[in-house]
Amino acid sequence: MPDPFLMKPVGHVRCDRSEAIDDDWDSVPARIELDTALFDAEALMGLETFSHAEVIFLFDQVPDAKIVTGARYPRGNTDWPKIGIFAQRGKNRPNRLGATICEILSVDGTVLHIKGLDAIDGTPVLDIKPVMSGFQPRGQMREPGWAKEIMQTYW
Repeated sequence: MPDPFLMKPVGHVRCDRSEAIDDDWDSVPARIELDTALFDAEALMGLETFSHAEVIFLFDQVPDAKIVTGARYPRGNTDWPKIGIFAQRGKNRPNRLGATICEILSVDGTVLHIKGLDAIDGTPVLDIKPVMSGFQPRGQMREPGWAKEIMQTYW
């Protein structure tokens, strides 16, 4: 692996879910509280004019022993094909990074209220980006059937 580098969280997730259960994330209201030692309300200024934000976060509670660098069955389901870790979005990733596009509900000073974040309470947030249509995929998207099946109850 390349040399490690240091990242500092910009804030933390606050929500009522303390376990990374794979489904029903839309039912969990969440907020991101910025680190007020580093940021004031100006950091989120203008974000409320967007409908969605992409949140990059750290799966900080995944122990080293659970990290996957090769292939596995998504969610351990042998009915689905065994695929490489980079062909799925599981939390046991080599760098433990998560990224989710969330609906912005409101901005209140240094607090971002969102819906649809699949992160548990206390999760370190590394970055927040507005979702702009120009950065969305160009052309048709494709995905295998198992991926659509996984997402049926995810949100």
